[in-house]
Amino acid sequence: MRRNTLLTLAAALALTAPAFAQDKVLNIYSARHYPTDEALYDDFTKATGIKINRVDADDAGILARLKAEGSASPADVILLVDASRLWRAEVDGLFLPVKSKVLEDAIPANLRAKPTDNGGTLWFGLSTRARVVVFDKLKYSKADFDSYEKLADPKYKGQLCIRSGSHPYNLSLFGAMTEHLGPQKTEAWLKGLVDNMARSPKGGDTDQIKAVAAGECGMALTNTYYLARMMRSPNPADKAVTEKIGVVFPNQSSWGTHVNIAGGAIAKNAKNVDNAVKFLEYLASPSAQNHFANGNNEWPVAKGVSFDNPALKAMTGGSFKSELIPISAVGMNQIKVQQMLDRVGFK
Repeated sequence: MRRNTLLTLAAALALTAPAFAQDKVLNIYSARHYPTDEALYDDFTKATGIKINRVDADDAGILARLKAEGSASPADVILLVDASRLWRAEVDGLFLPVKSKVLEDAIPANLRAKPTDNGGTLWFGLSTRARVVVFDKLKYSKADFDSYEKLADPKYKGQLCIRSGSHPYNLSLFGAMTEHLGPQKTEAWLKGLVDNMARSPKGGDTDQIKAVAAGECGMALTNTYYLARMMRSPNPADKAVTEKIGVVFPNQSSWGTHVNIAGGAIAKNAKNVDNAVKFLEYLASPSAQNHFANGNNEWPVAKGVSFDNPALKAMTGGSFKSELIPISAVGMNQIKVQQMLDRVGFK
């Protein structure tokens, strides 16, 4: 059983009515299940004196809970780890518009929601995860997979390992491809992926990396922070896996590599709005952005932030060209993408 589930009751009890009257409290619903984030919360409390109460769950669970609680919800800040879920919450009216020059100056426009009619912003990207191709170094080179489109080339029949098409990481990529290629070409590309699968979709991104290293398939898709985690692991078995594979950031010569985001927002019925804004601004600060990079192997989003993560730098030299389409557009394509997946038999 996940620690998140065990914490839910205790955290819910902590988010009680008397807490609303306190000046130094902040109630967070978080889908970020990373132990390294504890340092972020601790540092914020030390710097501001604001006590954090937290409920941990996955993205879908958080959105369901917000809807069920309605105006009685104690949540102030919402942290989610997928663009499509941020967009869904925006559409469902679960967020409060924020006006913050600090956040607007720090976060690029394509990594935050479009401004509302009153000039506020409903959510902000706080870190990114690039969706890259890993491949068997004995069989292929970077040039073989330097674009996402090449994954559907018939010459790679039986070579692709991939997780479920309906997982948010893949839905995000497929939504971006729809924006770049249009629906008709994207559906043909998805059919090509199905034809090239080495096995039915299963497992998580780490499982796809290991399958390539084991020779079960020739290439796979993964988010960079899974690969970086293995590269930095003290486990010899993980090191052995990473030594057998290569990694390529696709579409560097065209629109750039797809990135998904982890982001934050203020809950529509927040009781501690000022504290919530301070927290989001803190997460966009250089120190917090460096923590996302060094602590959880994510790419910082704030402008001008440098970092020192050996695994991320080893992949790219420290930087890469990422696509610049609005994340909100990716979210809007999700329903269309799911229909395509059903038609081409992508499970």
